[in-house]
Amino acid sequence: MQAVSRRLVQRPLAGGASFYSPSSLRSLYGVSDHLNGTDNRRYSSSLATKGVGHLARKGTGGRSSVSGIVATVFGATGFLGRYLVQQLAKMGSQVLVPFRGSEDSPRHLKLMGDLGQVVPMKFDPRDEDSIKAVMAKANVVINLIGREYETRNFSFDEANHHMAEKLALVAKEHGGIMRYIQVSCLGASVSSPSRMQRAKAAAEEAVLNALPEATIMRPATMIGTEDRILNPWAQFVKKYGFLPLIGGGTNKFQPVYVVDVAAAIVAALKDDGSSMGKTYELGGPDVFTPRDLAEIMFDMIREWPRYVKLPFPIAKAMAGPRDFMVNKVPFPLPSPQIFNLDQINALTTDTLVSDKALTFQDLDLVPHKLKGYPVEFLIQYRKGGPNFGSTVSEKIPTDFYN
Repeated sequence: MQAVSRRLVQRPLAGGASFYSPSSLRSLYGVSDHLNGTDNRRYSSSLATKGVGHLARKGTGGRSSVSGIVATVFGATGFLGRYLVQQLAKMGSQVLVPFRGSEDSPRHLKLMGDLGQVVPMKFDPRDEDSIKAVMAKANVVINLIGREYETRNFSFDEANHHMAEKLALVAKEHGGIMRYIQVSCLGASVSSPSRMQRAKAAAEEAVLNALPEATIMRPATMIGTEDRILNPWAQFVKKYGFLPLIGGGTNKFQPVYVVDVAAAIVAALKDDGSSMGKTYELGGPDVFTPRDLAEIMFDMIREWPRYVKLPFPIAKAMAGPRDFMVNKVPFPLPSPQIFNLDQINALTTDTLVSDKALTFQDLDLVPHKLKGYPVEFLIQYRKGGPNFGSTVSEKIPTDFYN
C-alpha cells in the first residue's frame, strides 16, 4: 500500500506539471484565478505604480487581505496619524510606525490592523541611518510630522522643514518608493505671518525638489476627538466660564473633519497616479469665523456662550513670554493651548481654500459638515453628564452678547 501511495505522489500529471503545483491544484479543484487577483479588477492593485510594475494583492480588501501597500507613516502617533493608520490597516496594508518616545506611544495603533500588520519601530529623526531602517521595506512614505509650537529640542524649521527635506532625500535614495505624500497645512506660504506656515512652505519646496512626483496635502484646521482647537476651548470654558476671542474672532477659516483628511490621503494612494506631483487644499465645506465655530461648541456642551474680545496686541503680550523663554530655561515649558503666539499671528489673515486649487472633489470625496457627528465628542464637557442641560438656542437669543 505504501508503495502504491509513493507511486501516486510521484506520478506526473499531463503536461509535466507536478501533482502539488498550484496550477495543478487549481485544475483539480476548480479554483478560479480571480481569487488570486489575476482576472478581476476588484482584486487587482489600486496603488499607482507608475514605472514600477504591479503590486501583488490578495483577498477581498478587508483587514486580513494583502493590499500590497507597505507604508511608513512618519508622525503616525499624532492626531491625524491614528485615523490614517486605521484607514490603511483596514484595507490590508502593512503600516510601519516610526516613533521616538515611549513604547506606549504607538500601542493603540497596533489594534487597528491584523496581527503583525501595524509595526512600531523606534527611530531617531536626526539619525539618517535610523530613517533608512524604517523605510527599508516600504513602498509608500507618508510624512505627517509637524509642530505648531517650538520646544527646547525642536524649532519650527527643524520640525516642519528640515525633517521633511531629510525624509524626501532618503526616500529618493531608497529607489523603491512608489508614492510619497507630504502633509503640509492650508495657508502655507513664504509670506505668511506664521513661522510654522513659512516652514511648511519651505518643506513643500524641498520635497518637490527631491521628488517632483510627490503629492502635497494641505489640510485646514482639523476637527476631531483629539483636536487642538475645540478641546482647549471647551476646557477653558469649563475652567473660567468664558471664551476669549482673539482679534474679535472675525478672521475666516475652513475647519475640516480629520477623518476626511485621512480619506483624502488614502484616495490619492488608490488613484491611477493622477495625483502625483499635485497639491491639494483640503478645507471643510463651510467657512467659519472663530465665533461661528465657538457657537457650535457652546451648543454641544450646553453652556451659555460668554465671550471676551481680546485685541491682538494684548493676546500677543500674553503669549510672548513662553516664546521668549523656551530656549532660555533649563526645563521644558508647558505646551501652549489658546495663547500660542505663532497661531495668534496666523489669525491676522484669513485661511481659505484657493479658488483654483485641487480639493476633495478632485479625489471624488465629499467632506462632512462639522455640525453634528464630527463634534459629538464635546459631550464629555457637559457639566452633569451627556444628558445635562438644554440647547443654547432655547436659553438665550443669539444677539444677547453682541
